[in-house]
Amino acid sequence: MEGDSAQRDSSTPDDAPLTPFIPTISIISPAYDERPNIIPLTEAISRTMAGIAWELIIVDDDSPDGTAQEVLKAAQAGFPVRCIRRIGRRGLSSAVVEGALASNAEYIAVMDADLQHDESILPDMLRLLQDGKADLVIGSRQEAEGGFGGFSGKRQRLSDLGARLSALVIGSEVSDPMSGYFAMKRDTFHACIYDLSQQGYKILLDILTSSPRQLIIAEVPYAFRSRSEGKSKLDVMILAEFLFLLIEKLTRGLIPPRFVLFCLVGGLGLVFHLLILRVMWMAGAGFMSAQITASYCAMALNYVVNNAVTYRSQRLKGWRFVLGYFVFSAVCTVGAVANIGVADLVLAGAGNSWPLAGIAGALMGAVFNFGAATKLVWSQRRRPRPAIVKAMA
Repeated sequence: MEGDSAQRDSSTPDDAPLTPFIPTISIISPAYDERPNIIPLTEAISRTMAGIAWELIIVDDDSPDGTAQEVLKAAQAGFPVRCIRRIGRRGLSSAVVEGALASNAEYIAVMDADLQHDESILPDMLRLLQDGKADLVIGSRQEAEGGFGGFSGKRQRLSDLGARLSALVIGSEVSDPMSGYFAMKRDTFHACIYDLSQQGYKILLDILTSSPRQLIIAEVPYAFRSRSEGKSKLDVMILAEFLFLLIEKLTRGLIPPRFVLFCLVGGLGLVFHLLILRVMWMAGAGFMSAQITASYCAMALNYVVNNAVTYRSQRLKGWRFVLGYFVFSAVCTVGAVANIGVADLVLAGAGNSWPLAGIAGALMGAVFNFGAATKLVWSQRRRPRPAIVKAMA
């Protein structure tokens, strides 16, 4: 079968070395709930890559629809396709990184598994790399012959805005830095691997801003297709993650994107806290009881939103959600004590400056809460499993 890691002819002596199958190009396709598209994608790539040694690596984030099983079916049909099935990990960027690291090919291409990327330009992209005309080739929807297919006007404007914002950190003329369709030399990828944030969906922008040297970039136009099967993964959080990636790159990693989101959620909690105070004041409650009630209501809101948004890849459910709330409340209580302690120290040493003391205390509280919550509430835990082999007496 084409795509096997090694091949042996029936006439070859048993002690002869195996002939490994090493593709010229590995095509990495992150997938989640893409079962209906796997066979059509594999067949389409097979038709366009005739005469080229290729392999398709589907990186599946444990899709409940049976995507991994569909990849196995394609492999059993003789296609050079394999699956990396990830358990407990999610995200397009990190999926691309894992798929690329599993490749032995000299060239790597990245394309979606939903058939929206035009596979017919893959040979042209590979040719530009092989001829030494580019280190990285981007499938561009912005070039003259390209297009956005079934994009709504609103979504196309968002893509255009993203391209303009990306120019702030790229510092070069790339027409479509938001593209998820590109090919590059394997060595070029490995040169920037340790500086990739692996956050969010815009892996191309991550690569462009992490490369240790100036890249020679070429762009090949293509028309983006409308999705025929499955659901789009675009949501508000994907857009937010793109902004956080820009923040991380602009600050050279000094500000973690998740910390920015954590602080924004804290600001929402502050507004809610003040609203509860106002309501209880109007109801005639005393300040201390109102303050305590508002504090714990704000903590509850912060916990729910952080669990759903900031730490959505590690979100807690069931009894762990309940336990997590009590741990989060304890963390925030200690954070409040740290806030007051730092503010008091700054106040004593900064000429009785209330604003400076307040800012210092709030910053200390935010940093403590973020670090402690990440470690104690939303840390990755492995579920203990019983032994499946019983030792002999």
